[in-house]
Amino acid sequence: MAKSSSLNVRVVEGRALPAKDVSGSSDPYCIVKVDDEVVARTATIWRSLSPFWGEEYTVHLPLDFHHLAFYVLDEDTVGHDDIIGKISLSREAITADPRGIDSWINLSHVDPDAEVQGEICLAVQMLEDVRGRCLRCHVLQARDLAPRDISGTSDPFARVFWGSQSLETSTIKKTRFPHWDEVLELREMPGPPSPLRVELWDWDMVGKNDFLGMVEFPPQVLQQNPPNGWFHLLPFPRAEEDSGGSLGALRLKVRLTEDRILPSQYYQPLRELLMESVLGPAEVGASLQEDAASPLAVLEELTSGDCRQELATKLVKLFLGQGLAGPFLDYLTRREVARTTDPNTLFRSNSLASKSMEQFLKLVGMPYLHEVLRPVINRVFEEKKYMELDPCKMDLGRTRRISFKGAPSEEHVREASLGLLTGYLGPILDTIVGSVGRCPPAIRLAFKQLRQCDVKNLAISGFLFLRFFAPAILTPKLFDLRDQHADPQTRRSLLLLAKAVQSIGNLGQQLGQGKELWMAPLHPFLLQSISRVRDFLDQLVDVDGKEEPGGPARALVPPSVTVREGYLLKRKEEPTGLATRFAFKKRYFRLSGEMLSYSRSPECQTRSSMPVSHIRAVERVDEGAFQLPHVMQVVTQDGAGALHTTYLQCKNVNELNQWLSALRKASAPNPDKLAAWHPGAFRSAHWTCCLQAERSAAGCSRTHSAVTLGDWSDPLDPDAETQMVYRQLLLGRDRLRMKFLEDSTLDTTPEADTEKGSSATEGACPAALAHQREAAARLLEVLADLDQAHEEFQPQEQRKVAPGPLRP
Repeated sequence: MAKSSSLNVRVVEGRALPAKDVSGSSDPYCIVKVDDEVVARTATIWRSLSPFWGEEYTVHLPLDFHHLAFYVLDEDTVGHDDIIGKISLSREAITADPRGIDSWINLSHVDPDAEVQGEICLAVQMLEDVRGRCLRCHVLQARDLAPRDISGTSDPFARVFWGSQSLETSTIKKTRFPHWDEVLELREMPGPPSPLRVELWDWDMVGKNDFLGMVEFPPQVLQQNPPNGWFHLLPFPRAEEDSGGSLGALRLKVRLTEDRILPSQYYQPLRELLMESVLGPAEVGASLQEDAASPLAVLEELTSGDCRQELATKLVKLFLGQGLAGPFLDYLTRREVARTTDPNTLFRSNSLASKSMEQFLKLVGMPYLHEVLRPVINRVFEEKKYMELDPCKMDLGRTRRISFKGAPSEEHVREASLGLLTGYLGPILDTIVGSVGRCPPAIRLAFKQLRQCDVKNLAISGFLFLRFFAPAILTPKLFDLRDQHADPQTRRSLLLLAKAVQSIGNLGQQLGQGKELWMAPLHPFLLQSISRVRDFLDQLVDVDGKEEPGGPARALVPPSVTVREGYLLKRKEEPTGLATRFAFKKRYFRLSGEMLSYSRSPECQTRSSMPVSHIRAVERVDEGAFQLPHVMQVVTQDGAGALHTTYLQCKNVNELNQWLSALRKASAPNPDKLAAWHPGAFRSAHWTCCLQAERSAAGCSRTHSAVTLGDWSDPLDPDAETQMVYRQLLLGRDRLRMKFLEDSTLDTTPEADTEKGSSATEGACPAALAHQREAAARLLEVLADLDQAHEEFQPQEQRKVAPGPLRP
């Protein structure tokens, strides 16, 4: 039985942060760490003590992670950034409430002795001879220790305590991955049984030694199950110091989702019920009441607005994997059309139909979105032009500073801004209306089905423009169009462009209405664009073919489609006599499901490539290896079995994480993945990380192939998606019984149903009520079977994962 674990983190905002700059303000940003590995960095909010970030991340994790930490820093253009404070959340604290954490949390001081990381490998034996009992502690090695020296390494040694006795290992210089292989023996002294404590320290020639972490084992463990294996290092136990809010606070939303994934056959009955919902009615021409009695309709009834988006994502992926996304969306569309009285409000609510279509566009259409919008979005970010149409927000002083013709009037600013806006909108619109052939066939077929359900162009344009193009223009980072959020000026320009695209998506229906009359100068351009958009929508749905049901699928996009591209710095193969900075050359990389290729520029036809199927590991590289930050390594294996390492440097930590995630996902199905790796480089006849002299030496740190960022490119997993649907049904099981089965033993004649009904079944005919109760009963039966399967597998899992040492 497999397991899945994902952490959803939202860094919302901060308040009352201390001023770190002489100006009386700060430039705060937040770093998110999982077990001391940086997984995300927010944007810097300049000159603010109450920053708003609103950034959200989903991180797929290994099952043995221990804690999550948030560090708030003040960015400085000169020197090191100042640390403001931190928040540390243990795994237990996150899982204490099934709904997760959603609250303000005070920042605390950063204590160097509490900033420990890494693991130590020990083998302990309890021996007895004529002189009494003896404890033999074999200190083998440690890995991923915290860097305490300015060189980015440490000089670690171990100190072993048992009762009143202590012994030390030798000191290994300049490494975070020491190998001691030393045996220390301590004799038992009179008195009560004592625990074993092993401390790691960084030796310093000047000043006191720095603490690196510790492990402790009580006497009962020493006697019954002596430690043998890898153990996570912990800080000294001490009471958590509350800063009393003097360092400010962060508003965080954190939720950990852990699921046991059963073998696929256990989910088949639930999948068949859901598939029957979309296939059955279409075959018999069912009415809305019959549609409402399907298991999928019952599931929608049980889902609250907060969970609806996650449910929509999982259902869309589940039906995509079965080749039934078209019938699924068709089913939801029919229900939405039948329940909507005003055509102008169609799909404007947060119904399951609206959320499913929105998620479908993101999952299937993201490469198409990038192709259409990225060139203009990049122009807006790079040119940083000042644009403003709202007189209340115009900064004439700013315009005066960039003009040599004196102080301009509001009219001059408005005319200049209008020209810039139309200069950006024109290429956006030209690209969109000319992209019919590049739009994914699945999206075109879905829109064609919408048209056949008597849905007007307004609903189709609403999905495409209001829920897809406009949000991507407004927040490009959330759609993977940019690595960083926009600065305030660029953000305002993007907002104006997004408003214009929304007006086009409304097909002019609300033009000139509402509070934003200052948009009027743009109306002539928008009105001229609407006819072109109508023609585009007609061409978009003019497509032949029908989506064919298929077998289980793993990928949302064909393997040949590029999922990530951009410039990286690549290290030359075995450079000789070159300084480190000259050994890295700028190359343009493209990653697809089949190939990682690179060339001098995007237009260059001469390309080098490595098959994704050859990748055995994708990992970070310590800064000390090349004295450079944000370096990763791609380890490949050739046909002869030899390993080759390619070193690549990214611009920043977010780009590094995105490339690591994309490469790990693309290579996830590969066999023979490496379990260990070297986070350093082999230079000057030794590994810079563990100091071993053999190039072929076994890796000194664990690989992290399970750590990826959740996004649209996540592979399809029908079992995990069905497990989430099962979990959602469990939350609503009591409501399911109350809504549909509480009166199942009563008379279902018209008179009885007229006299007594529930809010879920009010107005329904007896036949529909009977169908709903039947669907609810079948769902409850499937849930009971899955409950039993989980109960049967749980003892097996507990036997396999007995308490013990941390293994690599």
